[in-house]
Amino acid sequence: MSTPSNPEKQQALPSLQSRFTLAMPQDPIQGIGMRQVNDAMYSRVLPTAVAEPKTLLWSRDVAFDLGFDEAFCSSPVFAQLMSGNQLFPGTAPFATRYGGHQFGQWAGQLGDGRAINLGELPGRNAEMLNLQLKGAGPTPYSRGADGRAVLRSSLREYLCSEAMHFLGVPTTRALSLVLTGDMVVRDMFYDGNPQKELGAIVCRVAPSFTRFGHFQLCAYRGEKDLLKELIDHTIATDFPDLLLTAKGQESGELALYLRWFEQVCRLTADMLVHWQRVGFVHGVMNTDNMSILGLTIDYGPYGWLDNYDPDWTPNTTDAQMRRYRFGQQPAIGQWNLYQLANALLTVVEDAEALQAILTDYAHYYEQENLAMMGRKLGVQLESNEVDADFLAELEAVLQLHETDMTLFYRQLCNFRPENRLSEVVAAAFYEPQSLTLDCKNRIDAWGEQLAQRIRSQGQEPEQRKAQMQKTNPCYVLRNYLAQQAIDQANLGDYQLLHELEEVIRNPYTENPRFERFSQKRPDWARDRAGCSMLSCSS
Repeated sequence: MSTPSNPEKQQALPSLQSRFTLAMPQDPIQGIGMRQVNDAMYSRVLPTAVAEPKTLLWSRDVAFDLGFDEAFCSSPVFAQLMSGNQLFPGTAPFATRYGGHQFGQWAGQLGDGRAINLGELPGRNAEMLNLQLKGAGPTPYSRGADGRAVLRSSLREYLCSEAMHFLGVPTTRALSLVLTGDMVVRDMFYDGNPQKELGAIVCRVAPSFTRFGHFQLCAYRGEKDLLKELIDHTIATDFPDLLLTAKGQESGELALYLRWFEQVCRLTADMLVHWQRVGFVHGVMNTDNMSILGLTIDYGPYGWLDNYDPDWTPNTTDAQMRRYRFGQQPAIGQWNLYQLANALLTVVEDAEALQAILTDYAHYYEQENLAMMGRKLGVQLESNEVDADFLAELEAVLQLHETDMTLFYRQLCNFRPENRLSEVVAAAFYEPQSLTLDCKNRIDAWGEQLAQRIRSQGQEPEQRKAQMQKTNPCYVLRNYLAQQAIDQANLGDYQLLHELEEVIRNPYTENPRFERFSQKRPDWARDRAGCSMLSCSS
């Protein structure tokens, strides 16, 4: 990206604001020294300067939404702003305080250890959008770390947040990825062999970065008044429609809080339905990584299923317990919501009402997941024992032989009642030559069940195929592709990175130019670090 020929015509810098800091109490202590912060929701902190910021990637969609033009995003000033070396007018950077359960255990105070919030700007649809620099230096919540991030993890965050957006999955976005010109030391495998890696900073964008853990820490510390302030602020800024009490609906503070919690539960369920739809595994579903808006946040050791395996997790830290495995994600979502409910109980004081909402979460998820599976299969499904057995057999079929999940469902779009399913989805099998006759027969038997539903429902084949192709992507950010892009970027070669950026923008449209991006995982990537399992090191 070239520097504009006439810098004098660059757009004027907008002024940032922060409703969060205006409404919430501030940590009275200044500086970045590690400390326990009480009776406050954030600490003032400045980004730490970097040596030579250079913009590697920027999202045209996010930039346009913020009112930034191409000349500005291609300018040296943009790189300075997106690295924290320079601040927008009115910016008073801050890091927020929160706690959380990590791998099921209460971890106490956590907070923005390397994420520094700049403030918010109005988007083109009038929604306020927060800008946050990840990797911009230490904060009071860094717990001894350097507050930096490396290119490896920053590139994964940028690509994945954009890939998820275009897949239709609720997510935070990425405005930019800036190389810092500094080296950062990381022990990627936690094996006592730290290495220097290229430093980078991602600018994340979201309507809100408020997490379950913000509420949890207030409750844990007995800060009831502060917890209530936070709930009120969150409803006013992120859920304003709830303040417009519908006619005939129960009014009052308690009813409002319960309606808000119900909305959080449903947003969380919606997000998880989409994760399961595309085969995404977050890897670190701690409560401090759960967005109050039901957005996918904190792209660490995530991954996509290659072969369908409900027990797979990409996180080396979770390799033994597999708490956050693919098939467990919906249940973990409910467990995390239970922890949020426990925090809210301090103010709501109605355990029975909260329990009813949590029970409804499970019903709501099942209902939405059933509808989603119907769209993936191109048929209408009912909440009955027959269709439950039908879906259970599908899951068993997907595990009979090593089967690529993305390719299976994409090839399924071509299935017609007169076809043999095992032939239609043959491209999805790893080592198809070893597929046994018994496996083929069972796959085809399930295909006949699907065929019966298609015949009885009478939808036009091409209409059904078109609808299925809108649900089942052709391209996802396969783990080995992201790792290849990282390997090349570390050598200064960004061609694959830019190709991936283009591919993920149109995940449902087949493009002959990008056929190689829809292929199964190659054998060399089966057990390679970065392609199969990842650590939290970033």
